[in-house]
Amino acid sequence: MSSPPDRPPSPPAAAHRTVRGLRWWMIGLVFLATLINFLDRLTISVLAPVITTQLHLTNLQFAGISTWFLIAYAASQGFSGRIFDRIGTRRGFTVAVFLWSLAAIAHAFARGLGSLSFVRLLLGLAEGGNWPGAAKMVAEWFPIHQRALGMAIVNSGSAVGSVLAPPVIIWLQLEFGWRTAFIATGALGFGWLILWRLFYETPERHHAITPEELALLQNDQAPARQFGWLELLKFRETWAIILVRFFTDPVWWLYITWLPLYLYNVRGFSLKQIGLFAWVPYVAAGAGSLFGGWLAGYLIRRGWSVNRSRKLVVVIGALLMSCGILAATAESAMTALAFIGVVLFGFQSFISNVQTLPSDFFPKEAVASVAGLSGFGAGIGAILLTLTTGFVVDHFHSYTPILVTSALLPWLATIILFAMGGKIRPLKFEPQLTCGEPRRA
Repeated sequence: MSSPPDRPPSPPAAAHRTVRGLRWWMIGLVFLATLINFLDRLTISVLAPVITTQLHLTNLQFAGISTWFLIAYAASQGFSGRIFDRIGTRRGFTVAVFLWSLAAIAHAFARGLGSLSFVRLLLGLAEGGNWPGAAKMVAEWFPIHQRALGMAIVNSGSAVGSVLAPPVIIWLQLEFGWRTAFIATGALGFGWLILWRLFYETPERHHAITPEELALLQNDQAPARQFGWLELLKFRETWAIILVRFFTDPVWWLYITWLPLYLYNVRGFSLKQIGLFAWVPYVAAGAGSLFGGWLAGYLIRRGWSVNRSRKLVVVIGALLMSCGILAATAESAMTALAFIGVVLFGFQSFISNVQTLPSDFFPKEAVASVAGLSGFGAGIGAILLTLTTGFVVDHFHSYTPILVTSALLPWLATIILFAMGGKIRPLKFEPQLTCGEPRRA
């Protein structure tokens, strides 16, 4: 059978130099894509004090702009998962990054509320592919005991992007204006595409993979087959993942959307101070991502089950996210910022393990689809909290009710995971769709 047009047949492995631990280089590429993804989406949040002033936007109108992004982003994750499962990780990321880079640059040409909302919608449609694609890539390239760490590395890309965004974007704005900032961050994706097309392949097609690493990855493979959304939605495990993300992802979106405005309007930060300090909580987020992935893998290697390991990290993450209440009631701005850092550390520890659940439960042919469905749930939750935040701040002039609510949501998500998800373990599926209903182990 001939190879797909964008994947020429690989030369014999003997003709090429192999690379030990090639999966770590592959995850590095997805880490960079995620970093760029967050630089592109956060440009508008970092520049919110400038853009809302120049365009005379209320908090609710700014929330509406963010909501157009989230509507498209949520829908995109659902169908992007299906697309990635059908056309593969290599093609999927190529299309997604190309389109989101164009959409990011288009922000520079927006002239008002309508055009800015439209380009945010386009960006959300394109960026939604990153997470289903990342989940699929991790399922393809990592054995089960390292998948949480793989997702943690991807998630740390969002944290590093969030760390870089305030100082870099504020500097670009001060030196060249806010429109140039969108062009500069949007152009990064095109450079990444060159690296991706040169170096990425799936394990079975990559000429540089060692036989030992290929054998390690093939040991985790289940019988190949296709999965439909309706079939996947019959499982309570699918719904558990969707609902966990519905209630937890809004915590992350709250801070990445509103933190600059919160610091500017409530804590009295200037634009330069936002550039100097707004990145600090995201350093904690990056550390939390790596910690959550490392801890789960460490416990599994020590003989703990995947079920116990994932759930322990989830509980720790929920506990740390409760510090949102302390952030809301802190007297000083820097103390509040420190507690926000604890919240984001906990969130990333939590979510790095939740995002491995599709590959914990389902074979790799279904991972992107389940991840996409859960991303849709996450997007709906984020939309609701974003609009609620804009309404509450405009009418009650306080972020405190929102910060307290966001501190409690992860506990509801944890209860759902334990009650509905049950034991975390691989589900058993028949090799063919015609062989009957998928069955549990």
